[in-house]
Amino acid sequence: MATVNQILADKGDRVWVVDREATVLDAAKMMNEQKVGALVITDEHHVVLGIFSERDVLRRVVAKGIDPGVVKVGHVMTDEVICTKGKTDLEEARGICMSRRVRHLPVVDDEGKLQGLISIGDLNAWDLSGHKRTIHYLHEYLYGT
Repeated sequence: MATVNQILADKGDRVWVVDREATVLDAAKMMNEQKVGALVITDEHHVVLGIFSERDVLRRVVAKGIDPGVVKVGHVMTDEVICTKGKTDLEEARGICMSRRVRHLPVVDDEGKLQGLISIGDLNAWDLSGHKRTIHYLHEYLYGT
């Protein structure tokens, strides 16, 4: 059974983090520049404190008419972060995303230190690549190489 660690091995463990004192505007610019949908907030020991996503921008800033150039990420981030471990199998990770209605899962070690970040898009891409491999093998089996 495939695990979260396998996605991280392919994708890499690079996670974009932002300081809780950064403005929402600066965080949104970083998300756009890096082409990511979420930033993780950690303490000095790399323990996850929160996550700031596109959904947070829309619900907690834009919809409330708050100035993104003034409000700090720490005031509008999601601080009840759903995390997973590297050894979690992908079906369980998908289930977490679906049941908790989250699109990003920070990956942490046993001490809660950030190890990586996966998204529902990463899970879908993994499944798609697996289906493509299966189709390829079936094609070779049926029609030869």
